[in-house]
Amino acid sequence: MSTEMEAVSVLQYLDNKSILVIGAAGFLANIFVEKILRVAPNVKKLYLLLRASNEKSATQRFNDEILGKDLYKVVKEKYGPNLTELISEKITVVNGDICLADLGIQDSLAHEMIHQVDAIVNLAATTKFDERYDVALGINTLGPLNILDFAKKCENVKIFVHVSTAYVCGEKSGLILETPYCMGETLNGTTSLDINHEKKLVQDKLDQLLVIKAPPETITQAMKDMGLARAKMYGWPNTYVFTKAMGEMMVGENRENISLVLIRPSIITSTFKEPFPGWTEGIRTIDSLAVGYGKGRLTCFLGDLNAISDVMPADMVVNSILVSMAAQAGKQKETIYHVGSSQRNPLKNEKFPEVAYQYFTTKPWTNKDRKPVRVRKIEILSSMQSFHRYMAIHYSIPLKGLAVLNMVLCKLLDKNVKDFHRKINLALRLVDLYQPYLFFYGVFDDSNTEKIQRMVLKTGVETEMFYFDPKIINWDDYFVNTHIPGLVKYVF
Repeated sequence: MSTEMEAVSVLQYLDNKSILVIGAAGFLANIFVEKILRVAPNVKKLYLLLRASNEKSATQRFNDEILGKDLYKVVKEKYGPNLTELISEKITVVNGDICLADLGIQDSLAHEMIHQVDAIVNLAATTKFDERYDVALGINTLGPLNILDFAKKCENVKIFVHVSTAYVCGEKSGLILETPYCMGETLNGTTSLDINHEKKLVQDKLDQLLVIKAPPETITQAMKDMGLARAKMYGWPNTYVFTKAMGEMMVGENRENISLVLIRPSIITSTFKEPFPGWTEGIRTIDSLAVGYGKGRLTCFLGDLNAISDVMPADMVVNSILVSMAAQAGKQKETIYHVGSSQRNPLKNEKFPEVAYQYFTTKPWTNKDRKPVRVRKIEILSSMQSFHRYMAIHYSIPLKGLAVLNMVLCKLLDKNVKDFHRKINLALRLVDLYQPYLFFYGVFDDSNTEKIQRMVLKTGVETEMFYFDPKIINWDDYFVNTHIPGLVKYVF
């Protein structure tokens, strides 16, 4: 039997290990840290990198933004009064910034970490599709290289896990393989992608804007527009996936003999099972549709109902990260894992309006006036043409009528016209950003991921503990009884 298929024990791997967790305040990182504290109390140390103004505020962020969450209620119940001692012994909060050399860590602490850290997991990212280009380039592209450089200085680091996204593939269709991007590779065949040149373009643009004393909002919009333009120039649909793809290139090109794991999750949703079903925070990609519909604000759904949406619960993504660490530590190679459901348990878009209607007709959301919001079956728009027709009938024509009335009334309705116009532009912008995912026809090959799933030690305990097989999910049950109730509780 090859070493690839040898059984691994995640618990044995975590025993006495020191792990640096980057982006520790994020949704996925929170679940990662909670899981380790709950199931692997013999871990030696978790260094949690948080960006803050000083050590005290970084610690305060940990107490407020991480430990203070509902997510930790199971850990608190498990350890009771001993949790404080466990946290004190196992957790070191590190004030740092991945955009800086040596991650901006204080010299004395950096010295300790260089001698102690065994593994680094990068969960830091800005996930806004239209993020400022300078910000996205700093966090998603150049930040991972700074982390890799720090990893090379660490004496004992045997594994660097970089969490990317499955959608670095852009708008590809068909079977999408777990293969790396070469430095400078593009999706549309353009051969001039140079990350250093991108950095220079950003700096030159910022310098130009400073010279003309452009106001902050102008600078922000210029940076957003620049990111989208550069992404589309090379074949990616938005700034987020473009800068994440370049981040993969940076760590892949420069890893040398570091064992590198690239985790490419698809759309991450609320927890399936642990620490309890339905934990989530913030409005994620598909959740904006459920929130808008449940609150009575969304009257139509745009998308091909036969297209597949690749969705994966957050606890399963975390489990795949932990298993990949145990499987690949010390292997001195680059391995890519698609963590998704489209290959083994495909979910068609038609499911979303069905489960939303099923849930909100039986359990309507109650608004601030304590009145239940009644929902109707949503109107399905299955093409961009039908969307534009819908917008024309319901919004553009009424706007023209309002504009004529405004002129007759000597511009008394100016504010109404501008507000209406702004709402239409916002809807069009959102559709432009999300359209590639509403009409996405790719399926993510997860052969590598399936392999490590089979490597988990078949003791029963670890198979149950580190589950991430999408086939165990019943989508109707998950959305109606877990995900949507979680959204209503934690997001609405």
